[in-house]
Amino acid sequence: MINATIIYVVAVLFVATLVRTTFGFGEALIAVPLLALRVPIAVATPLAVAVSVVIAAVTVARDWRHVDFHNARWLIGSSFVGLPFGLLLLERASDRAVHLLLGAVIIGVSLYSLLARVRPRLSERHRGWLLGAGVTSGVLGGAYGMNGPPLAIYGALRGWSPVQFRATLQGYFLVASLAGLAGYTGLGLWRPPVVTYFLASLPAVFIAIIIARRVATRLDSARFFRLVLVGLTIIGVVLIGQGVAH
Repeated sequence: MINATIIYVVAVLFVATLVRTTFGFGEALIAVPLLALRVPIAVATPLAVAVSVVIAAVTVARDWRHVDFHNARWLIGSSFVGLPFGLLLLERASDRAVHLLLGAVIIGVSLYSLLARVRPRLSERHRGWLLGAGVTSGVLGGAYGMNGPPLAIYGALRGWSPVQFRATLQGYFLVASLAGLAGYTGLGLWRPPVVTYFLASLPAVFIAIIIARRVATRLDSARFFRLVLVGLTIIGVVLIGQGVAH
């Protein structure tokens, strides 16, 4: 039976899917906080992860030829190294300090990349940046479910094409989200309310994917990465705002 909560959940996931499919990341600051306003966090989190699996699977199935498998493999492997530290951070660190520091770093790198006369580029030889992005992504994913920003910064600095950027990030998210979903299932969080909302949202998710892919094809590389960096800057501002509010 359709009710106001289901309509709200579907609308939130539709918008989050538009953002994720267009830019390859960014839905984490949309889906879970907004869903948690109407449903328990124990429902919102596994629901968002399940939708993430669908988005990533569809993108990888269509664009797998554009996935940078070498970098994706290293990003995934190093993220599992960072994951335990993220869980430790969640348990012991000050939310205020982490949000302020993370927000400042994201804003600094994004604004520098936006305003520099020559956009900084990383070559394949910069293995430290690759491993650092993966470990940092694992730390933030374990602590706050926010894997995306370090990966997006790395991809932007590597100068990947928009389709390669999105495809490679989705290759990462597919593995990470499946692992997260398995964990939530093991904890008994894959419950009837999650299944109900997930099934109800699927038509809207697929429609959003189709719309976002058409929008993305209209963005040239320069405009795409400007929007990515602007989006990262906004995420940084939101994080600092959360840190100040704590």
